[in-house]
Amino acid sequence: MAKNSSLNVRVVEGRALPAKDVSGSSDPYCIVKVDDEVVARTATVWRSLSPFWGEEYTVHLPLDFHHLAFYVLDEDTVGHDDIIGKISLSKEAITADPRGIDSWINLSRVDPDAEVQGEIYLAVQMLEDGRGRCVRCHVLKARDLAPRDISGTSDPFARVFWGNQSLETSTIKKTRFPHWDEVLELREMPGALSPLRVELWDWDMVGKNDFLGMVEFPPKVLQQNPPNGWFRLLPFTRAEEDSGGNLGALRLKVRLVEDRVLPSQCYQPLRELLKTSVLGPAEGPRLPLLLSVLAQEDVSSPLALLEELTLGDCRQDLATKLVKLFLGQGLAGPFLDYLTRPDPNTLFRSNSLASKSMEQFMKLVGMPYLHEVLKPVINRVFEEKKYIELDPCKMDLSRSKRISFKGTPSEEHVREASLGLLTGYLGSIVDAIVGSVGRCPPAIRLAFKQLHRRVEERFPQAEHKDVKYLAISGFLFLRFFAPAILAPKLFDLRDQHAGPQTSRSLLLLAKAVQSIGNLGQQLGQGKELWMAPLHPFLLHSISRVRDFLDELVDMGGEEEAGGPARALVPPSVTVREGYLLKRKEEPGSLATRFAFKKHYFWLSGETLSYSKSPEWQVRSSIPVSHIRAVERVDEGAFQLPHVMQVVTQDGSGTLHTTYLQCKNVNELNQWLSALRKASAPNPDKLAACHPGAFRSMRWTCCLQAERSAAGCSRTHSAVTLGDWSDPLDPDAETQMVYRQLLLGRDQLRIKFLEESYMDTSPEADTGKDATTTEGTCPDVLAQQREAATHLLEVLADLDQAHEEFQRQERGKLVPGPLWP
Repeated sequence: MAKNSSLNVRVVEGRALPAKDVSGSSDPYCIVKVDDEVVARTATVWRSLSPFWGEEYTVHLPLDFHHLAFYVLDEDTVGHDDIIGKISLSKEAITADPRGIDSWINLSRVDPDAEVQGEIYLAVQMLEDGRGRCVRCHVLKARDLAPRDISGTSDPFARVFWGNQSLETSTIKKTRFPHWDEVLELREMPGALSPLRVELWDWDMVGKNDFLGMVEFPPKVLQQNPPNGWFRLLPFTRAEEDSGGNLGALRLKVRLVEDRVLPSQCYQPLRELLKTSVLGPAEGPRLPLLLSVLAQEDVSSPLALLEELTLGDCRQDLATKLVKLFLGQGLAGPFLDYLTRPDPNTLFRSNSLASKSMEQFMKLVGMPYLHEVLKPVINRVFEEKKYIELDPCKMDLSRSKRISFKGTPSEEHVREASLGLLTGYLGSIVDAIVGSVGRCPPAIRLAFKQLHRRVEERFPQAEHKDVKYLAISGFLFLRFFAPAILAPKLFDLRDQHAGPQTSRSLLLLAKAVQSIGNLGQQLGQGKELWMAPLHPFLLHSISRVRDFLDELVDMGGEEEAGGPARALVPPSVTVREGYLLKRKEEPGSLATRFAFKKHYFWLSGETLSYSKSPEWQVRSSIPVSHIRAVERVDEGAFQLPHVMQVVTQDGSGTLHTTYLQCKNVNELNQWLSALRKASAPNPDKLAACHPGAFRSMRWTCCLQAERSAAGCSRTHSAVTLGDWSDPLDPDAETQMVYRQLLLGRDQLRIKFLEESYMDTSPEADTGKDATTTEGTCPDVLAQQREAATHLLEVLADLDQAHEEFQRQERGKLVPGPLWP
C-alpha cells in the first residue's frame, strides 16, 4: 500500500514588517522550505512593509515530512540579503485541523542553534562486565549537515554523552557528509541507567563551535532496542521565542492532504460505479438506474452526493481529481456533459461542481494550447514595458514623457498613444485566438460542442441565441484567457510577477478580453466609461469571435472519437524549455565558471535535447528513459548557485552526470520537478547520489577518492511541484473520491434506507414525508434505494480493505531508525 501526500501552501501577504533599508522600507520576499529543502521562492515586493504575494504551491511528498518553514528576507542589491524572521510549522500543527491553517502568524527570530538538518548513522551496544555497565557507540557517518562555514561546508565532529562521561570523535574538515567510523566506549557508575546523547558540532578555529544537531536515546530504548541505523538530527529542546509581533506577520494557508492508496483492484468497483453514473443505465455494467429517470433528480448517485458534500477549496481539489479520473478512462466529455445535463445554468454558478470541473478540465488539457496562443504577446508586453493608461484619474503624465520629446504630453496625447498600443496588443491576441481552431485540443472542442448542444436544448428561443456563445466564451475567455493575461506567472507564462507598470497594461488587456468574452453585453455600462475609445475595436473583434466559436464546435465524427488518456501530455510534446548553462563534459584546465556554456533546452516525455539557440538546427539529446536521478548540487561543488545534476545510465551500465545551472531557485525547482515527473516511470532509479562533484581526484561532498564510490545523500525523485502536467494516477484520484463519499455515508443511509424501513406498507407510501418523496414515483424510489445500497456496499468493501492493509502494516512495523 503506497502513501500519497501533498502539501498545499499559499503565501498570501505580510504586514508590519520591520524596515531594513535606509529608506525606511524593505524589499521582502519569502522562501518556503520543506524539511530544510527550498521548494519555492516568492517574487520580491519592492519598497513595502505590507507586501502582497498571493502565490500558491503544491508539493507532492510521498515520504513523511516533519516540518514546514517560511523565511522572510529583505533583498539587497549589494551584499547578503537580510533575514527578517521565520515561521516554523510542524506536521502535527498543520494536521491538527483537517481544514489546515488559514490565519495570520507572527514571525519569530531565527535562532542559529535551531537551524539543524541532516542525519547520523549510529550503532549502539549495551555491555556489562565485572567493572560495570558500558556503552559502545559506533559513530559511522552523517549526511546532509547544515553548512556553517562561508565555504558552504562544515568541519563536523561528534560528542557522545552518557551519565557523567563524554568522548569526542575526530574532526573531518570541509564536508557536510563526514565519515568517522569510530567506536567510543563509555562506562557508568552503578545506579540508575542514564540516557545516551550524541551531539554534532562544527569546529571553528576562532570563536565558539557551531551546533549542528543532536539525538538522544532514553534508557529503555538502550536496553530493549539499541539504536542501529540512520537518525534525524534535532535541535536542543527550548521554547520558541515569541517576538510579540515586532517582526511582523504572514498570512498563510497551509493544508496537508495525506492518504494511503490501496492496490488498484480495490478501487475497481468504485470506478465502475462512477462510470455508470456518467454513462447511464444503457452502458453501465450493473445498476439499472443511476441517472435521472424521466424528470426525477438523481440524488443517489456518487456524483450527486459529492456535489452536496464538498465546499470551497475542497470542491476544487475534488473537481481536479474527478476530471483526471475520467480523462484516464476517455470519459471526460461524458462526465462534463453529465454535470450540465440536468441544468446548464449550473455552469454559470462559479462554485458549482460543474463549473469547477470545467475550469480544471481547461487547465489540465488546454495549458499547452494557452501557451502557444498567448505567450508571444505576453512576452512582448513584458519586454517592451510601454506606459499604457486610459483612465484619466490614474494617468501620470510625468511617467509618460517617453511618448513625446516635445515637452510634457497632454492627456489626449497619452490616451491616443495608449489606445494605439492597446489595440496593437489586442489585435495580436484576437488574431492568435481566432486562428487557433486547428491547435485547440480535440477534447476541449468536444466538451464545448456538447455544452453548445445542451444550452441550445435548454434555451431554444430566438431571444436567447447568444446564450450558447456565452456558455463557451465564459470559460474560454473569462476563466482561461483573461486570468492568464492578468497573472501570467500563475499560468507559467512568465517566471516572475510583472512590475506595477506592466501589471496595469495587463489589467487593461484582460478587461478588454473579458468584454470580448461577454460579447459586448456590458459595453458602455458601469463606471469605466473611459474604456469607450476601445469599443469600436472590441465590437469588430466580437463578430470575429462568434465565427471562431461556431468553427470551434463544428467537429466531424472522426474528430470526436477518442480513447482513454494515458497521460495529460503526449510524450512528444515539450513540457518545459528555456536557456540553461551546461558544464562541458571534460572542462580540462578551464576555470569553473568558464566550464559552463549557455544552451537552449527542450524537455518532452521522450528526450531532454539542447542546442546553441532555439533556431539552431543541430541538437544533442538525452533519452528520458536513461535518467536515473535528478538532484540539486551543493553550491560549494563549483562555487556556483542553482546547479542541478542529471544522472543517466548507458547500455553498458555506466553512469554519466550532466551538470546544469539555472538562473534562480524557482527555475531550478521547476526543472527538477519537470525532469523527475518525466522520468518517474523509469526502473532502477538511484536511491543515493553525490550532491557534489568529482574534482581534484575526490568528491567535494564526502571527500571520497573513488569516482565510483556510492552516493552519500538520499535522492528525492518523488518530491515534485504540482502543476497541470502532473501524471494521471487513477488509484490516488479514486481514493480521494472515496474519502469524500465517506463524509456523506450516514446521510445517504438515513435518506434512502432507514426511512424506507420505517414504513414500507402500500398505505404508508401514499402518506410519506413530502420532504423526501414528494413527486417521486415508487419505482424510482426503489431504484434509488438499490443504487444507494450498492454505493454503501462499495464503500464498506473499501473500508474493510483499508483495515486489512493497516493490520498488515502494523504487523510489519518495527520501531527504530530512519530508512537508509
